[in-house]
Amino acid sequence: MIERNSSRVLRVAAIGAGRISEEHLRFLSASPQAVLAAVCDLSSAMAEFAADRFNAESHYTDYKRMLTEVKPDVVHIMTPPHTHTTLIRDCLHADAHVIVEKPIAPSNAEFRELWELARSRGRALLEDHNARFSEPVLAIEKMIAQGRLGDVREVEVRLALPLAGPGSRYNDPNLPHPSHGLPAGALHEFMPHLCYLALRFLPPVDRVGAAWTKHGKSNLFKYDDLDCIVVAGDAHGRIRMTCYQAPDGFSIAVRGTKAWVETDLYHPCLRVVGPRPGGAQLMPLVNHLANGLAYVRASAVGFRNKIIQKNLYEGIHTFLHQTYTALREGTPLPVSFDDMDRSTRLLDDMLRKENQV
Repeated sequence: MIERNSSRVLRVAAIGAGRISEEHLRFLSASPQAVLAAVCDLSSAMAEFAADRFNAESHYTDYKRMLTEVKPDVVHIMTPPHTHTTLIRDCLHADAHVIVEKPIAPSNAEFRELWELARSRGRALLEDHNARFSEPVLAIEKMIAQGRLGDVREVEVRLALPLAGPGSRYNDPNLPHPSHGLPAGALHEFMPHLCYLALRFLPPVDRVGAAWTKHGKSNLFKYDDLDCIVVAGDAHGRIRMTCYQAPDGFSIAVRGTKAWVETDLYHPCLRVVGPRPGGAQLMPLVNHLANGLAYVRASAVGFRNKIIQKNLYEGIHTFLHQTYTALREGTPLPVSFDDMDRSTRLLDDMLRKENQV
């Protein structure tokens, strides 16, 4: 049971001052629900810069000292994935709620151990499922709840990133990225996004068939391509990630018995194909016209978002607002045990040799 804290503002510490931390710290510096008490990073320059930029009370290079001196109510962990398990344990033992970037742990078994520790200490433990809280995904969820798609029969999530390309921080033989040590290599760092998005629209999984391949010659990569089929009751899911397609893309398609919808989180616009006024004969034309207008509106919104610096990570702010509201009011957290358990289990299943094709 999570203690209710609505009577006071929560003191928050952040571990890690890299790129993703900017979104967390921007939220915390503006939120009336929290006060940014400390920022910690192994680089003293980065810790001090982030603390100054986002008005933190203090900065550290030693997270254990920070936990002892600051005694935060909440800790955000935004460090490389191989550090998460140790940091989560130490923060929970310091009686702090923990919000951690993906992946929360290398395996489902390790996640469950951390969850049991959090539960035993009455603390919250959440993995940042920020893409789930982006405006296009929330719009798809609303359409399903309204019955506009009918029964979901197919879900497809695709991610294309040039991780193995020249200039990539994941492809530097002189400074190997720590994510290469994860069970699925560098792809593992991004797989939670694909798993939790697919599972958001699928019933319990029955079986998995995963094709992990390596097309490039770099010795750093275990895999640089994945194509996975997920069978879940009457619905099928497809999870696809590649390091070689261009341009970058992060697309989601949900197809039902009445209609289907797709979007790309890098270029947000909902394309909806389904029944429209005018009957079956005019439906293709009306769908084209409606989606054409949607693309025009999305272009204008995208230009505005560039100006106001609203980016791919906009879902983080919605996720964090709901999280802090839940922590203070004692209401259900926006990412549940089941959400994290299913996601980590699906990735485990993809990596089982008996499920590889």
